[in-house]
Amino acid sequence: MRVLLTGANGQLGSALCEVFGYETVIPKDLPDFDLTRPTVAEEIIGSAPDVIIHAAAYTDVDGAEREPALALAVNAEGTERIARAAVRIGARLIYISTDYVFDGKQRTPYREDDSPHPINRYGFSKWKGEQAVLTSGARALVVRTAWLYGSLGKNFVKSIMRAAQSEPVLKVVNDQSGCPTYAEDLAASIASLVRKDVEGVIHVTNRGQCTWYEFAQAIVREMGFCCSVLPITTEQAGRLAKRPPYSVLSPDRLVSWGLGLPEWNQALARFSKVVRMPLSISQE
Repeated sequence: MRVLLTGANGQLGSALCEVFGYETVIPKDLPDFDLTRPTVAEEIIGSAPDVIIHAAAYTDVDGAEREPALALAVNAEGTERIARAAVRIGARLIYISTDYVFDGKQRTPYREDDSPHPINRYGFSKWKGEQAVLTSGARALVVRTAWLYGSLGKNFVKSIMRAAQSEPVLKVVNDQSGCPTYAEDLAASIASLVRKDVEGVIHVTNRGQCTWYEFAQAIVREMGFCCSVLPITTEQAGRLAKRPPYSVLSPDRLVSWGLGLPEWNQALARFSKVVRMPLSISQE
């Protein structure tokens, strides 16, 4: 099985390379592979993969408010090119999406058939990408995940680790709830979903939920830092893009396939044993 992987150098991409094996993966990433180029579909067709895992994306949530056209060009138009290539060569397509396609007005975990209603430009661009995939005619699976972290790239865990080394007090938002997800667990689940030939939409996160504040507390505790963590509101944080106050994703469909992931705090404990300071921070 030949697996073409976009975003191969990212935190999820690197974990997917490990899971599938580097001899199996056809890696694609910037600067050579640019989703805004019209030639993207032809580049993929020339590689003749059996499976395309589309993990590349414009992921700067606040940046998307400043550059909405670029976010759409990458996450929507670029994804449409990927889907078009998948249809032409008959490849399976796995598209990585986000909890930010929801507005956060629910107070129970979002299921796959709940209607998306993004409240920021990033979420809107990823939702448009979902539509491009699901209406393309490709044999497709949309994998929504949330609050992703891993050893490579920028993420919340590494930001807290970095700040905790120099700041005695960290102030973290306590009125947004979601599902922290370890990239290695997500990658392993995606590989299993590929083998089981699952299609449609599925939510894949570590089990459980917490606020960013509770997540930060757990990170500080697991990593053995001595700083204090104080709760603040979203309004006090002053971020440019709106965030859904509740974006917990239901794992029920994943569990029905026998693929439920560990609790988020258990995953964080595993991550804390493998991450190395300050090496992981310097890789950002």
